[in-house]
Amino acid sequence: MNPSGFSFHADKWLTGAIALLLFLIIVITWLIRRTTGRVNKVSNRQSDEMQRANIMNQVNELTREQLDQVLRYREEKKHHALTSGETSKTILPLLALVIGLLSSLSGMAQDTAPAGNSLLSQPGILITVILLLIPLLAALLILYTRVKRLLQQYTDQQRTKEANQLASLLSNTATPLIEQQLLQRKQSLEYTLHHHELSGTLPPADAKGLLHINTHPGLPVVPLKRKAPPRPQIDKALSKLILAYLISAAAWLLFGTTVGEYIGIKFVAPDADHIAWLSFGRLRPVHTNAVFWGWASLGMLGLGYYIVPRVSNAPLASIKKGWYALAFLNAAVVLGTISLMAGINNGGGEYREYIWPIMLLFAIGLLLSLSNFIQTIARRTTKEIYISNWYIVSAILFAITITVVAYIPAWQNGLGETIIQGYYMHQGVGMWFMLFTLGMVYYFLPQQLNKPIYSYSLGILAFWSQIFFYTLIGTHHFVFSAIPWWLQTIAIVGSVGMIIPVVAGTTNFFMTFRGAWDQLRDSYTLPFFLTGVVFYFTGSLQGTAEAFRFTNQLWHFTDFTVAHSHLTMYGIISFFLWACIYAVVPRLTGREAPQLSIGIHFWLALLGLLFYTIPLMIGSTLRGLMWMNGKPFIETVQFMLPYWLWRAIGGSMMWLSHIFFAWNLYRMVVPKKQVDITETAIQRLAMEPATVH
Repeated sequence: MNPSGFSFHADKWLTGAIALLLFLIIVITWLIRRTTGRVNKVSNRQSDEMQRANIMNQVNELTREQLDQVLRYREEKKHHALTSGETSKTILPLLALVIGLLSSLSGMAQDTAPAGNSLLSQPGILITVILLLIPLLAALLILYTRVKRLLQQYTDQQRTKEANQLASLLSNTATPLIEQQLLQRKQSLEYTLHHHELSGTLPPADAKGLLHINTHPGLPVVPLKRKAPPRPQIDKALSKLILAYLISAAAWLLFGTTVGEYIGIKFVAPDADHIAWLSFGRLRPVHTNAVFWGWASLGMLGLGYYIVPRVSNAPLASIKKGWYALAFLNAAVVLGTISLMAGINNGGGEYREYIWPIMLLFAIGLLLSLSNFIQTIARRTTKEIYISNWYIVSAILFAITITVVAYIPAWQNGLGETIIQGYYMHQGVGMWFMLFTLGMVYYFLPQQLNKPIYSYSLGILAFWSQIFFYTLIGTHHFVFSAIPWWLQTIAIVGSVGMIIPVVAGTTNFFMTFRGAWDQLRDSYTLPFFLTGVVFYFTGSLQGTAEAFRFTNQLWHFTDFTVAHSHLTMYGIISFFLWACIYAVVPRLTGREAPQLSIGIHFWLALLGLLFYTIPLMIGSTLRGLMWMNGKPFIETVQFMLPYWLWRAIGGSMMWLSHIFFAWNLYRMVVPKKQVDITETAIQRLAMEPATVH
């Protein structure tokens, strides 16, 4: 029986895809022919006189070297004509002249059941299609740019013809007008500047020490990026605390994603091992909890220990309390990992597999951090509480609240267990990770752009609307369950309401970029921020699309939810964390990571995420339709094998990018062992006794 009333026909989808492809080809072909025809019309309308005038204008743009070459050629040709009595064709000098002129020209160029049994009648499907069309539109723009490049080549061919005509004109020694223009051009080039009129002849110097003058730039392999300015006023004890959090986070990222890499390979090779501790059922929660509570949580808290004192303009209340919190948090993840691999868990509740004594250690670490932050904010020397502190403190409050609610046994029975699980799971993502991370972005993004946030009001709107709507949406994971229908509907309505904070936050971030897009070329942190903002918009609205009843029926229990969770937790949280870490660590240590390895980290992570999520979303959509059409379960398992292979490939690229990230962090933290010329000279002077004259 088909519960949705929808009949899946693969041939219709294939025909539609082919028709769309043909339509795109026709549009692109029309653009090429239209632009080419325009070029032909313009070239045909040009009269011989206009072409001759254009060619004559080229004479006035000759450089000194080209002018000397032309005059020398004309003198030689005149001399040859007088001595031989006939005009001969000299091919090689003319070719050399044309090549020289072409190089000049190229240098001067500026360049419920679905209504009507249709998938597209469902709001969730429509939102998803729109989100998929966004990168498709970007691809079409790139393709159009490539077409324009081909047309530019055609234009260059036309300019080559003009160059040939110019060469023919210059080789005609019987034209006195050309001779006169060449001589005038030569006289114009006789005058030269000394190149010191504005700069002077003194060497560069900065008496106040505000500038760093690099007199030996070298030969860079990759484009040079802007370096982080030093912040010597940061407390060294606080710097050590922040670096300890970030190093611990990076270690858990490597460990957790190594486990994820292994279980991802198991989808392709399920018989890789037969050890109970390495079974998929035990390793999967090890992976999720290590990256949740180890990587993301420790990374966020470490950055919070930097942000809260900075925006409060006050020292951290207690360095010692921060170290205690780090010890409790690390102990919770270590003990939780061991217990999960040993088969000791909380009964399978997603993201709360740690048993309550272990999670209690994590809650103590959060309480210590919360009290530390609140005491620091209370000692602030500024009148207002900056919005970053709003987000950070609220995120910790929500994390403690949902942990208490999820682990107290009073609600863990019957349907109450299911409702609380949905509440805990979704609030953990949206009210702990997302809320804290947005607080980080509101500090670091304006700092990296060296301009204020676009709108403080939009930030407040996003803050309160997220608190209002996100706390309602947990049960949209249990649509069509025994949970009351009205509660499911409230979750769906709350999911739609999440459009408000997402659009407000995205608009705020993009408008902050306004007028500063050129800084992307000079920064290695801003591409991470921009990627996080893009995934914040697309990934969050994808969650809204999944909440509708039909899309929930189609995608639930498939790998679509796996793709969505990686699109948000990885594409948003991890990219924002990397951006902030690359921004703050050089300010703490005074050392930059190699720009080449940062670029490799970025592209491996981004491409790996795309290879991971897009095939899973496509395959899971088709798998859900097969289920709704009554196909056997094992047939859908076999159908997913190619998509799981792409999952393993993308996951491998992501895991490899984390190795580069760990290397970059190492290079920023550990000083490179080499002789410091200045420091060595000072030490040598200190060892030698001063002589009195």
